[in-house]
Amino acid sequence: MTKDRVAILVPGYINPRVIARLSEDFDIVAVPHGPTLDISEDEAALVRGVAVSGALPASWIARLPNLEIISNFGVGYDGVDVGAAAQRGIVVTNSPDVLNDEVADTTVALLINTVRRLPQAEAWLRQGRWVSEGHFPLTPLSLKGRHVGLQGLGRIGIEIARRLEPFKVKISYHTRRPRADVSYGYHASLLSLAEAVDTLISIVPKTPETTGSIDAEVLKALGPNGVLINVGRGTTVDQSALVTALKQGTIAAAGLDVFANEPNVPQQLMDLPNVSLLPHVASASLPTRNAMADLVVDNLVSWFSTGKALTPVPETPQESA
Repeated sequence: MTKDRVAILVPGYINPRVIARLSEDFDIVAVPHGPTLDISEDEAALVRGVAVSGALPASWIARLPNLEIISNFGVGYDGVDVGAAAQRGIVVTNSPDVLNDEVADTTVALLINTVRRLPQAEAWLRQGRWVSEGHFPLTPLSLKGRHVGLQGLGRIGIEIARRLEPFKVKISYHTRRPRADVSYGYHASLLSLAEAVDTLISIVPKTPETTGSIDAEVLKALGPNGVLINVGRGTTVDQSALVTALKQGTIAAAGLDVFANEPNVPQQLMDLPNVSLLPHVASASLPTRNAMADLVVDNLVSWFSTGKALTPVPETPQESA
């Protein structure tokens, strides 16, 4: 390692642009993801920053005595033990805002794909069935006249809502507290929201409160015309309850970009005709991922040059630069 350069730990895979940019200003300590941090005590003592995409448990944080900042690739940072970091005054950052538009665009596209069955219609054409069997069957669902409920109305949720307004759908939402800057209908509970709407879009992080929150009771409340769209965290939905609801007609359809145990998607879900499935690609465009990578590095550069991070998470003991 270079004597006058800060060492940054990079556990496992991260966007290559992060590595390319980090190498300009820092020494990189690349290690595989695993149950233990496999570096010497001397190497661990040199690490002052981490650039991570995925998990960083408390046991790893404990091995790094001089750690100052953890720069997380992604809006969600539930893989990082923020509590352990905060106890030591370690700053944790994420990459908000730069992916809001991409995720919101994909959400609306997934909703339309789900209600109008556009992927299935394209497959019908490509398989020659338009010629051999005639027109693709009429879709039983439409976006027209729907009442959309959002579980979560943060940075991305509000962008989804604004994109839906031109579709002339009614919009309501559930969050821990109502927002004063919107006129959408507020529901104090997720169950109340599901009872009121026929389309539920989930865009919440993984927390103890959200894990499993879309359960059999919520799906039943959504009703037989109901559509579920999940672009937040797969753990929010009880997948077995969802499969049952889709099979039994408890709800009409679902569109999913996230799953409980990625990349493993239950075969039961893949076999259902009334689902639209994406491999966690909501923010997966080159421009957006490049912007996320830049923000990961920019947070580290800012911290080690000015003592301020650009996008610290709320649990972090520091205001943004």
